[in-house]
Amino acid sequence: MSLKKTPFFELRSGSVDTLLFVVKTTDLDALRTELTRRFEATPEFFANDTVAIDVRRLSADERISISELAALLDSVRMRPIGVVASGDQAWASEGALPLLEARDRRGAPKPSVDAGIENTEAAAVIEAAVAQTPAPSAPVPKTTIIDRPLRSGQQVYAKGDLVVLGLVSYGAEVIAEGNIHIYAPLRGRALAGVHGNLDARIFCTCLEPELISIAGIYRTMETPLGPDVLGKSVQIWLDEEKLMIEPLRLT
Repeated sequence: MSLKKTPFFELRSGSVDTLLFVVKTTDLDALRTELTRRFEATPEFFANDTVAIDVRRLSADERISISELAALLDSVRMRPIGVVASGDQAWASEGALPLLEARDRRGAPKPSVDAGIENTEAAAVIEAAVAQTPAPSAPVPKTTIIDRPLRSGQQVYAKGDLVVLGLVSYGAEVIAEGNIHIYAPLRGRALAGVHGNLDARIFCTCLEPELISIAGIYRTMETPLGPDVLGKSVQIWLDEEKLMIEPLRLT
């Protein structure tokens, strides 16, 4: 049998999309406290996502134990697969995880918060959604219709508009290059216009989300929704770089 071929396995070059866990402090206790708080609030948020530990934000004189950080991430159901570091951070390779090369995407909208507050967790969700989807193509794709409820951990992506006729549960995620219509409660995450479509909108009949986003502009529920829109039928759109949420007038 040729040594170049085997029916049992293959080795191929390829790339795998993953979240970047961007480290901005060496204080493991502070990281543990914040991760635990977020995990307890939404235990299905991370849903066994693979992550690469990105230490490039740390200054030249800062170090963190990669093995301890990896164990901490594993405790909240994130699965670290490697480390992204700059050229002067050779210490990052001292642990068991391999060094990875990150090819940062260019041309994609930079995630931001309508209230101007940075949120690494939400930014990572949006960056991952953009990174794992292909560039928009012509002609415009047809509308995708999902006629079943989406459970925690499930994700749906549409190259055009997306219509969901069932519940989007906590921990579930709906992503579209165009508009998103949800004719049921939205309790998970909804990301419309993920390739920079500033005219995209989100419509739903019961707004109770973990995260909403249009063209990379996002809002989490750390800033509570007002009683005029929480649990109500609404439409969401962009006014420059601010998310606007307005009750739907159905009568």
